Amino acid sequence: MPIIETKHLYKHFDGVRAVDHLSVAFEKGQITSVVGPNGSGKSTLVNLLTGMIPVDGGEIVVAGSVRFTKIKSHEVKDYGITRTFQDVRLFEQMPVLDNVLVVLTERGVFASLFEKHSPYHLEKAEEVLRRVGLWGKRHELALGLSYGQRKLLEIARVLATDADTILLDEPFAGLFPEMLKVVVDICKELKVKGKTLILIEHNMDLIRELSDHIYVLDAGKLLAEGKPQSVLARRDVIEAYLGE
Repeated sequence: MPIIETKHLYKHFDGVRAVDHLSVAFEKGQITSVVGPNGSGKSTLVNLLTGMIPVDGGEIVVAGSVRFTKIKSHEVKDYGITRTFQDVRLFEQMPVLDNVLVVLTERGVFASLFEKHSPYHLEKAEEVLRRVGLWGKRHELALGLSYGQRKLLEIARVLATDADTILLDEPFAGLFPEMLKVVVDICKELKVKGKTLILIEHNMDLIRELSDHIYVLDAGKLLAEGKPQSVLARRDVIEAYLGE
């Protein structure tokens, strides 16, 4: 059963149809990638699914029964959904450890700073920071991290939420090979645990390695879908995506 579906989803910006009556479904427990040239609507789709921007038409269906024509960004966690951003978003003036502890509390950001965290919170934060190789940086401000380390911290925050559905917007961009391998391995581990991943990515080798299913967008419309090997070999996909 699809964990998230869109039905004739529509979004325009000053006459540009960023997402044009798009109907797609993301199956539970699978890694589904959304690919396409720049401006094809990939990140707009993720922003619509997570309430970052309002829907202009159509609907979003979660778990086959909950239907939205609009959803607010702070509500998505109630449905087991979390995400990363193409432009990493962290609490810059907070230490690495606190950036993780914030997502482990139900309180607001400022209240969480004064909360006495339980052993569970601290153990979970240590677990995810060790998993991404940032435990040694736990007392440093997020502002001082390198670009790759910032992306790894955002992945750690995702792991801390233990969400069932995870949308990753270009998680591998700008990573050194050793960091890239960490994130690839985490994606595979999450799938084994039954998590649903929606991946926006340009690296076709990683798309082939990780994806169970892919959607190809072009100018906000669905161009192709299916297994990576067959879809990425199609001439219309190559022409649209690679410009060949």
